[in-house]
Amino acid sequence: MMEVAYVCEWEKRPKSNHCPSIPLVCAWSCRNLIAFSTDLKNEEEDKDLSHMIHIIDTDHPWDVYSINSGHTEVISCLEWDQSGSRLLSADGDGQIKCWGMTEHLVNSWECTQSSSLDGDPIIALSWLHNGVKLALHVEKSGSTNFGEKFSRVKFSPSLTLFGGKPMEGWLAVTVSGLVTVSLLKPNGTLLTASESLCRLRGRVAVADIAFTGGGNIVVAATDGSSSSPVQFYKVCVSVVNEKCRIDTELLPSLFMRCTTDPVRRDKYPAVTHLKFLTRENSEQVLLCASSQMGSIVECWSLRKEGLPVNNIFQHRSPVVGEKQPMILKWRILSATNDLERVSAVALPKLPISISNTDLKVASDTKFFPGLGLALAFHDGSIQILHRLSLHTMGVFYGSSGSSQRVGEEPAIKRQRAGGPTLHFKALQFSWTSLALVGVDNQGKLHMIRVSPSMGQMLDMNTLLRHLLFLLEYCMVTGYDWWDVLLHAQPSMVHNLLEKLHEEYMRQNQALQQVLSTRIVAVKASLCKLSSATAARACDFHAKLLLIAISSTLKSLLRPHVLNTPDKSPGDRLSEICAKNTDTDIDKVMINLKTEEFVLDGPPLQSLQQLIQWVGDFVLYLLANLPNQGSIVRPGFGFLRDGASLGMLREMLVMIRIWGLLKPGCLPIYTATSDNQDSMFLLFRLLTKLWLCSRDESHPQDPDETLIDECCLLPSQLLVPSMDWLPINDGVITKIQSKHPLRLQFGKPYTLPGVNPNAQVEVFRSPASQRMDHLRCLHLGISPTEDSKACTRCGCVTMLRSPNKTNAMRQWEQRWIKNCLHQSYHHNSRTDSPLGRGH
Repeated sequence: MMEVAYVCEWEKRPKSNHCPSIPLVCAWSCRNLIAFSTDLKNEEEDKDLSHMIHIIDTDHPWDVYSINSGHTEVISCLEWDQSGSRLLSADGDGQIKCWGMTEHLVNSWECTQSSSLDGDPIIALSWLHNGVKLALHVEKSGSTNFGEKFSRVKFSPSLTLFGGKPMEGWLAVTVSGLVTVSLLKPNGTLLTASESLCRLRGRVAVADIAFTGGGNIVVAATDGSSSSPVQFYKVCVSVVNEKCRIDTELLPSLFMRCTTDPVRRDKYPAVTHLKFLTRENSEQVLLCASSQMGSIVECWSLRKEGLPVNNIFQHRSPVVGEKQPMILKWRILSATNDLERVSAVALPKLPISISNTDLKVASDTKFFPGLGLALAFHDGSIQILHRLSLHTMGVFYGSSGSSQRVGEEPAIKRQRAGGPTLHFKALQFSWTSLALVGVDNQGKLHMIRVSPSMGQMLDMNTLLRHLLFLLEYCMVTGYDWWDVLLHAQPSMVHNLLEKLHEEYMRQNQALQQVLSTRIVAVKASLCKLSSATAARACDFHAKLLLIAISSTLKSLLRPHVLNTPDKSPGDRLSEICAKNTDTDIDKVMINLKTEEFVLDGPPLQSLQQLIQWVGDFVLYLLANLPNQGSIVRPGFGFLRDGASLGMLREMLVMIRIWGLLKPGCLPIYTATSDNQDSMFLLFRLLTKLWLCSRDESHPQDPDETLIDECCLLPSQLLVPSMDWLPINDGVITKIQSKHPLRLQFGKPYTLPGVNPNAQVEVFRSPASQRMDHLRCLHLGISPTEDSKACTRCGCVTMLRSPNKTNAMRQWEQRWIKNCLHQSYHHNSRTDSPLGRGH
């Protein structure tokens, strides 16, 4: 049910000071970036690590980027924003800092804003809610409509600007009982205000923050004693006369059940953990009371109840329309038996509903992600408990690295060792709840798979359906899907690809257009998991580049007259090329308004490397058509892809017209004959291939004449070698086995005796030339330019632009934040002098 995927530790192991008052903290973003801070000290180097923030990408855990945070006290809170590109940190001196990526690079961060409550330690921290809430409907997982599976829930932002735009900012709770709010104004300045949670300020030891659908904030707080009440406060934030205003209101409170039990009254004196079950649900809370010997966990729910009326008033004649008065009251839902001492708690982030009906659906569908919460114990184990009933769903024994289902006996009885036991002090679920990350008391980072079946025996079709459901969720939300790939075995890849494509084709045209590049990126990452589908990964990579080049070139076209018709020049080009099946490129050109293709010389010349890639790609596809046999080679996926072949035809027509204006922009071919019209030949063969696959429902095999002509191509034109696939040295392809990897921060991992790039070297150019994959430029054998590399697909591109023309800058603007395979992910990094993977 749970197993370690990898463990990453420091090369020189620092020693923990084991101070119970100083926590370790970690946070997992929706982009699968993990930030963590430790309370450790490297005694050999006399280096205090407690003020450092370490950021890693889950696919390259050894590439840790450590920020010297400037915090004067130990960091107590870390919190990612909803986009996964900004991070909040807070410490024991009341300092709060907001960190942002420099030039959108994962290994380059800077402090953009800060606020302070000097000397007042921060114990709870959260970004203000932006009003975006998505519900995931497990009961409709079999539906063909993404809109039914994942729906937008009406939810108000914590604070809005003019026009309803959510205002950004954060909220924190301090030990002295203050709530502080910092608002980011559109001009970049910060509005900050602080207010006491209640009139009688008191010490707050543990607190948590949640949000309501009406735009209010709820803070839960306790002084740390289990005999004291757990207080709840409503916090309203507003801006009045350019100043931030905070209004607080006391809500119903509760006493833990264990304090009213005569047997347990003094057994668990301290409240150590207090968590709302979800960020958007302030009506369900989890409490943990502990002692040095053990812990107990309780789950409470806020409910409306009728207020009982005194007997004196019961005989009074009721007024028409009068209703019984209602009050809000906390009721206990469930409680555990006595447990080992809890060291950390992790709650799932997957937004599934947890009503009784939904729980029955989850039981029927065997879909368990998001239903369980994780408790880490001081003996090194982790338990997954149902987040409402608190029944144990599975147990993980950290010391042996194994897990078991409930009711099974452990194979080996574990003995308690002398000294502090290795245990987790910080624990976080991934955004699909399929993985856990934990930081132990020695500073090691553990990545743990959490099975979607929670140890239940599932048939392959059910497991595929669950993984497919979560992949679709990531596509719709824009979240990274690395943690879903943890559970996709190579044998599943083919079926997942087919089912994902089927579900995508069932969506309406508008949604398909929105998700068109994202689904290709998902398919490419799936294909890399298996050597049998590595060639298809090359095709998906090429398709993403092809789509980007096509949209960029078409965007340069401008209508000749200002009062343009409904269709743009690019749309008219697509329409005419789709209707005109002539194999003569010049006859197709006659039907176009060539004045719409008129561009100045410099822009055309600057685009030559992109035009060259298109020309080389067409030549490669056609020359390798006769070679596509039982072994799937790169390019095979395009032979029956009528849409992509049609896109290539359109670009050849466009390039042909531009060549009349600026011959220097044409692709360069090495021909055996001086009078060979290379583009005319390639367009004729490409059109014949496109006609075979134009009707995707009834594709035809290329005829013998076409194959014979393609066989002659290498004797007419020099076929280029394509640098198909960037090298990806991520860990996801190396943890398919059940054996955990042992990694070190700062040391890239390679399988013993195996070339890490053996799978993709087959599809790479034999030359040692380095490529700028986004600008389609050769960088030479030993590039001197700084470059950045994608943390997912390995695409390398120069950090600084060598171009000055607007046309090429327009192309480069696409990749400032984004990568080819991750069209929404801030995922590039710098390595000097080369990008990672080279």
